[in-house]
Amino acid sequence: MTQNAITLLQDLIRIESFSGSEDKTADRIQAWFKDYSIPFHRQHNNVWATNKHFDPKRPTLLLNSHHDTVKPNQAYTRNPFSPDIVEGKLYGLGSNDAGGALVSLLSVFTHFYAHPHPQYNMVMAATGEEETAGENSLRGLLPSLPHIDVALVGEPTQMELAIAEKGLIVFDLTLKGTASHAAHPNEDNPILKIKSVFESLERLHFDKVSDLLGPVKVTLTQINAGSQHNIVPSEVQLVLDVRVNDCYTNEEIEALIQNALHCEVKARSLRLGSSSIAESHPLVKAGLALGKKTYGSPTLSDQAALSCPSLKMGPGDSPRSHTADEFIYVREIEEGIALYITLLTKLL
Repeated sequence: MTQNAITLLQDLIRIESFSGSEDKTADRIQAWFKDYSIPFHRQHNNVWATNKHFDPKRPTLLLNSHHDTVKPNQAYTRNPFSPDIVEGKLYGLGSNDAGGALVSLLSVFTHFYAHPHPQYNMVMAATGEEETAGENSLRGLLPSLPHIDVALVGEPTQMELAIAEKGLIVFDLTLKGTASHAAHPNEDNPILKIKSVFESLERLHFDKVSDLLGPVKVTLTQINAGSQHNIVPSEVQLVLDVRVNDCYTNEEIEALIQNALHCEVKARSLRLGSSSIAESHPLVKAGLALGKKTYGSPTLSDQAALSCPSLKMGPGDSPRSHTADEFIYVREIEEGIALYITLLTKLL
C-alpha cells in the first residue's frame, strides 16, 4: 500500500489542481477508493468515505487533507507537474503541501477501513479549495458529514504534533484622497497618507502573548495605487495580513485594528479563527507516547473550519510549502504512514 500511495501522489502531481479547479484530482482519488472496493461520496471536488463498521453511537474521528494547490511560482527550475524522484526526493507542485499527508492518510484509512470493533468511527475526507478557504472546501462539506468529535488534519509538520494553530484575518485598507493632474498643487494626495498607516502599525501592540502561538503578527503585504505617472490617484489600497493567537477572538482583533488605523478598514472574513486541542486528549497523548513533540503552528489550514478539537500532523516540512521546486522525501511518506498507523492503533 505504501508504494501505491507514492504512485497516487505522482499521479496527483501530474494533474493541474489549482484551488477551485481540482476536479481531475478528485477523479483520481475516487479511483483509489474504487480500487480498494470502498464506497465513497463526492460533493463538488470533495471525496469522502466512512469506515465499514460505522456506528453512530461511537465517537467519530475525521482524517482530512487537501488535494488542491497554489499556482507554481516563477522561480521553478523543474517542471512542477513532473513527479520525478531524484536521490530520494519526490518533486512536484503539491508534493509537500499537502500531497504527502493526503496519500498517507488515505493509506491509513484504507488500512483501518474494515476494523471490526473500532473505538472510534473514521471519516476520510480529501477536500478541495483549502488554499483559498473557498466555499467548497472542508467548511462547505462539514454539514454533509457525520458529527465529528475530533479531527486529524494532514499538513507537513515533520510528523510532530501541532496542537494549536493561528487564525487569520485579511484586512483591506483604503486611503481616500483627491484625484488631480500631477502638474497642479494637491494637498490631498492619498499616497502621502501611507506614512501615517506605517506609523500606526509600528505603534500597534497586542499585550496578550500565547504560550503556544506567541504574539499576534501583523504584516502589510500589498500596496496598490495609481495608473499613470501624471495623475494623482483618488485612493490607495493596502492589504494587511494578521495572524491571530488563541488569546484574542477575531472580533477583538478587528476592533483593535479599526481603532488603531485612521482609514477605511474592512475585514474580508472573521471566520478563520485559531484552533487547538488539549494535551490531555487521547489523540495527543498517543502521539506523546511515541516521543513526538507538541508545538503551535503559525500557518493556517482546514482546522480553521472545525469547531471540534483538532490535531495537525503530517509528513513533510512546512517551510517547503509554496516554494520553487517543491519536494517531499519518499522516506517521509513511508515513515508517515507507519507512524500514523501506530498512532491510531493506540486510539482505535
